[in-house]
Amino acid sequence: MTKTSVQELSQSEYKLYDGIPCSFTVERILRVEPVNGGTGGLRLVKEAVEAPYIKDFALGGNDGPTSWSEEFDTSDWGIFVARSDDEVVGGTTIVTNTDLYPLNRFQRGDLAVMWDMRVHPNWRQAGVAGELFRYAAAWTSKRGFSQLGMETQNTNVPIFRF
Repeated sequence: MTKTSVQELSQSEYKLYDGIPCSFTVERILRVEPVNGGTGGLRLVKEAVEAPYIKDFALGGNDGPTSWSEEFDTSDWGIFVARSDDEVVGGTTIVTNTDLYPLNRFQRGDLAVMWDMRVHPNWRQAGVAGELFRYAAAWTSKRGFSQLGMETQNTNVPIFRF
């Protein structure tokens, strides 16, 4: 595991985060399977996709803090990058106090949501995501939020392993 440091970004620094690739290869998906007809809970089952493909959230437009700040008030958000020396190797965004899924589904003042996490492909499996998560959890707690939710899609199997 390589040592990284995490820093919160100001709006003028959002382009640093925007430059982190937000794509991954989809080889499997997770399917929800009821246990005992649903009375025994739910189980996530890995299922291979017929033809692996690249999922890239930046296709068709920008997907990062610079474009988000044009659509939302990001002043209460936590937007962080991880660095190794001078290289930006990852980033995460914590959303608070915003009418945005999934926050708008739950009328709770104690919930913050990790809305985005990305790690440069050359730095995956190097502990960067864990460092970002720990920093974001501490940031969230210091601001009085007792819950930190996460949102992802069933195509992002690696984040479920994380």
